[in-house]
Amino acid sequence: MHLTHDPAAPAGTMIGFDDFLKIDIRIGTILSAEPYPQARKPAYKLLIDFGPAIGQKRSSAQITENHSLADLPGRQVAAVVNLPPRQIGTFMSEVLTLGFADETGAVMLFAPDRPVPNGSRLF
Repeated sequence: MHLTHDPAAPAGTMIGFDDFLKIDIRIGTILSAEPYPQARKPAYKLLIDFGPAIGQKRSSAQITENHSLADLPGRQVAAVVNLPPRQIGTFMSEVLTLGFADETGAVMLFAPDRPVPNGSRLF
């Protein structure tokens, strides 16, 4: 799924600004997190609140190396909310939670520096 985690990799193929505007990235607050032992790669199942317009959505996230279950509820995260749902094993993931690779390649969640309203859109 990921092209590369190498920070020295060149930029991806150029896209038009209109293409960028099609990607709907919103902030939500994690309501609950639970283990997902059936996943091929270690992952958690997240329930995220994106506010009244989008509501609560589920996501499978491979964030187990840098994030503990206990620390996730209440944390704000960024996610792409307009991709089609994706079957991840026995779990239907409704949004793509965003993160960046750390120096070992493990995912660090991407979030605002300060709280913002759930449903806020990246621009």
